[in-house]
Amino acid sequence: MKQLRVGIIGQGRSGRNIHAQHLAGVPRKFKIVAVADILPDRRVRAEQEYGCLSFSDYREMLRIRDLDLIVNATPSCLHVPIAKEILKAGFHVLCEKPLARRAAEVDELIELSKKAGRILAIYQQYRFAPCFQQILKVVASGVLGRIVMIRIASNGFSRRWDWQTLQEMNGGSLLNTGPHPLDQALALLGGKEMPEVWCRMDRVNSFGDAEDHVKILLSGPRRPTVDLEISSCCAYPLYYCQIYGSQGGLTGDTKRLQWRYFKPREAPPQRLIREPLPGPSYCSEKLRWHERAWEAPKSKAQMFPTMARAFYSNLYDALTRGAPLEVTPQQVRRQIAVIEECHRQSPLPRMASKR
Repeated sequence: MKQLRVGIIGQGRSGRNIHAQHLAGVPRKFKIVAVADILPDRRVRAEQEYGCLSFSDYREMLRIRDLDLIVNATPSCLHVPIAKEILKAGFHVLCEKPLARRAAEVDELIELSKKAGRILAIYQQYRFAPCFQQILKVVASGVLGRIVMIRIASNGFSRRWDWQTLQEMNGGSLLNTGPHPLDQALALLGGKEMPEVWCRMDRVNSFGDAEDHVKILLSGPRRPTVDLEISSCCAYPLYYCQIYGSQGGLTGDTKRLQWRYFKPREAPPQRLIREPLPGPSYCSEKLRWHERAWEAPKSKAQMFPTMARAFYSNLYDALTRGAPLEVTPQQVRRQIAVIEECHRQSPLPRMASKR
């Protein structure tokens, strides 16, 4: 098994706690050989933990010619310019979400990756969440019938005051948390075309100028309606996902799902009646409901390691034997186009930059 040599730009929450933590745990596949970070203590810590080189300027890392992959875990506003430099230098790149703020920027990155003959991957690991994989199985089975409504919520109550609350840094709930539930929503919506978008956003508990409350409706011809919420001012979050179908429905959170449905062949035959029904009566029938439930296995109870393992396994296969990426740049491009339209429809006032 080939061991891939990896460089990581950024050793903050994502670069260290997500990417480096996983990569260090699979030495047969990956080896961290270099990191870059502007903070000295982070560089020293990385040298001690991974036995790697460290740089204060990521451009010095780009001079290491035998790197197989560079992870771009920089602040969101730097994702596009640094990903461009990595591709131009001739390296495969894995970029943290959000890949970009505008769809045109994604187009540029896709074109650059094609010209360089290098892989452009985006860390949308929630596609591999065990609960979401189970939802896909239930929907694909057809037991719920025609899907007419999908509700996804990534809600809670919190206050925040770091750079992720600033529009100038590409912060805000939609670009920070949003790429994950939006990626799932678009996967369930299906198709490749740009959906119809309605959005309203607000700034409630954030100490910056970016949104922390988002409501999005997505739809399209012969597609279900998607109702997506991302809010930091929801003290009573009720669910992660709900699905309405013509034969039943599903509800639940990331640890437990349940769904019920009837089988059309078991339903009593009915016909449309145009005449008044006898007496003060309503349409009434007894359907035989079938109920199922799913709980996250104990081995998959830690969702973050499970998602990282699945994502990086697919990326490893793509880098070593040309397997297709499960999450493609083209899919992410549609996601960014939706985010861009949301910001167009519901802009919030900006604070004056102190740069």
